[in-house]
Amino acid sequence: MLAPSITNALTIDVEDYFQVSALAPYIRRDEWGSRECRVERNVHRILDQLASLDIKATFFTLGWVAERYPHVVTRIVAEGHELASHGYGHERASDLDEATFTEDVTRAKRILEDLAGRPVLGYRAPSFSIGKGNLWAFDVLARAGYRYSSSIYPIAHDHYGMPDAPRFAHRLACGLLEVPVTTVRMMNRNLPSSGGGYFRLLPYAASRWLISRVNRVDREAAVFYFHPWEIDPGQPRVPGIDAKTRFRHYVNLSRMEAKLQRLLGDFRWGRMDAIFLPRGAGAGSAQSATVAAVPA
Repeated sequence: MLAPSITNALTIDVEDYFQVSALAPYIRRDEWGSRECRVERNVHRILDQLASLDIKATFFTLGWVAERYPHVVTRIVAEGHELASHGYGHERASDLDEATFTEDVTRAKRILEDLAGRPVLGYRAPSFSIGKGNLWAFDVLARAGYRYSSSIYPIAHDHYGMPDAPRFAHRLACGLLEVPVTTVRMMNRNLPSSGGGYFRLLPYAASRWLISRVNRVDREAAVFYFHPWEIDPGQPRVPGIDAKTRFRHYVNLSRMEAKLQRLLGDFRWGRMDAIFLPRGAGAGSAQSATVAAVPA
């Protein structure tokens, strides 16, 4: 273990391979019900892995998945993990108007809470799709009863990102806590260091160094994320997709599970709510100042 004094947040975005935003141009939403679903078996594999290491995590779960696999949700809660919301149907927040977004996040919260029998406090927007153009979404989340969001990625990216946003947990004017996924500040820019395709692409030593730097230099908890489909190299291949999407989605799927096992052993991990919310356990904490929704 490289930084035993810091507890980092382990997060899983519970969605199936055919629900990924980058594949939306190739898979119609009305086809979802006829696709081979693999999220159930993959989440159970993740839960087995975490149980063997006595690690707790936060599962940002789609309402669509929860409706179809309620026993997966009840197992997540029964084994001591945090159940959080990923919205209902994996629609990017930036593609929705305020009324539709309100309906989406409220519906998902209701479904998850009915299954879990306890409040759902956290939300993560699909594809980190809250940015300068839809900051009103934070007010919607606060009114819906969420206490924190993890919806901003402070990097420049062709599909998402808000590179001038604060890098660490901060309180918004509406009272919501925003906990961005983790970046490392180098060469006057934020470098991605928190999972997803970057973790699959980079050598493991690079990812380990990036997270360790956040713990040792910034003295902050890292927020790491991945998806159940990323440990599933046997998932059906989607035909006709462009080369960039094919590379991003399928690169190093066969190596992901082994890399993840190393990561889980090298750092201390916990739930988002335990690390970041008041009276929670863990090393990370929100910055004390309340900041405006748009950083200066």
